[in-house]
Amino acid sequence: MNLRRTTTTRRALAAATISAGLILSVTGCGGDGDKSEGGSAKSSAPAQQGGDGKAKPSVPAADKTLAEVKGNDITVKVTSATRDQGGFLTVTGSVTNNTSGIWVANEWRSPETELQGNGGSLAGASVVDQEGKKKYLVLRDTQGRCLCTKFEGGIDQGKSADWFAQFPAPPEGTKSVQLQVPTMPPAQLNLTEGE
Repeated sequence: MNLRRTTTTRRALAAATISAGLILSVTGCGGDGDKSEGGSAKSSAPAQQGGDGKAKPSVPAADKTLAEVKGNDITVKVTSATRDQGGFLTVTGSVTNNTSGIWVANEWRSPETELQGNGGSLAGASVVDQEGKKKYLVLRDTQGRCLCTKFEGGIDQGKSADWFAQFPAPPEGTKSVQLQVPTMPPAQLNLTEGE
């Protein structure tokens, strides 16, 4: 083999290796389509916050209310509880602040050390499969961010905000679960099947 062909082959191999490394680096750093501004994972649920960082007033996407619970001048409505094909249960709804000031959801924080950095959020929520006698906690990513709404900036007095939370899906035979949010009464939910 002559020297020129060896040098050309080495250069081509080096270029291919560098190109593959750059592609892997860009792919690993990319994925902004899966992250929200705050760095937490997005869901198919509607946006929860306005540009000022406060939860924006909104109306639930669905007209149907599966459950409504009230406690401590807060009203929680659940509008869907859908089992997705990927093995997730996505629960959505709205929360209304009937207190005399801004509500920041501190009491809904998770007691788990891994989820402490989520601030006022639905990180402390869970669903209970009473028939299967199992409790499912909110899902989180590898960095401890919950797959749920964070109420950054809080909700103003008299305003509402949409929310979502994702959990591991209970077995297919399970037709209903109980949503448990700290400081709120439990809400019985009938599950629907996603596409």
